[in-house]
Amino acid sequence: MATFGFDRLIYGYTRFATPNSVGELIDALFLTNHNPTYFRQFIEERMFLHAPLTRWARENESGYCSWGALWTRPEDLTEKELEVIAFNRAMNVTAGYTVAVPTASDRSHALFALTGAHGLTQQDLDEIWAENGKEIDVLCNIVHLKIASLPIETNRPKLSKRQLEVLEWVSEGKSNQDVATIMDVSVPTIEKHLRLAREKLGVDTTAQAIAKITFLNQIHVRSSQGGAVQLNDDVDDGSSYVSRRLRRADEDY
Repeated sequence: MATFGFDRLIYGYTRFATPNSVGELIDALFLTNHNPTYFRQFIEERMFLHAPLTRWARENESGYCSWGALWTRPEDLTEKELEVIAFNRAMNVTAGYTVAVPTASDRSHALFALTGAHGLTQQDLDEIWAENGKEIDVLCNIVHLKIASLPIETNRPKLSKRQLEVLEWVSEGKSNQDVATIMDVSVPTIEKHLRLAREKLGVDTTAQAIAKITFLNQIHVRSSQGGAVQLNDDVDDGSSYVSRRLRRADEDY
């Protein structure tokens, strides 16, 4: 993107949105090369929920938008949106484009927020986009498809290999007794693995746990060498500590 004049970006992807919420940020994936201070305030403190481009993204499932198309009409902006714009400008995030990537599910959303390099105005970027916008849009879509196909790590506690194995067997229709026999352990041990898996994934039922771990591409995943991907290493099932960068975002947009 830097070759086109966009030297900073944020990529955001969630598969757990609802009609009125982005879901829990802890289940979303964010990639960025922005200043950590900016990212922390804009994303982790949920300022982005009130950004004009977030409103635009809710109204447009796919496509792209020049920031100037929204930022230059203050009469159409809410007080909170104006505050977000002022914050961005204070952090030298003054011009750019947002690309909304089409997704297969109504609960999935993927966005690229592309910030113009220092010294480039919105007019400069609009001219760049007029010449290269289609190529940039295609590149964003390709990158998203690649990222979405990979196992997605979240800031939730990691499942142990045994917990993943149990979920895989249950997803194939095996009963707890069947899984206990296959793994040569007791049924209570299988039930413990399932309970811990549900707690770590933040769900109430085993079916929900299987759905979430499947959405995150963390189940039935193998590397190109044929071995298991080292995504969830052995962890202590009794561990109570986990570093979480993102807090819950239960409120509406």
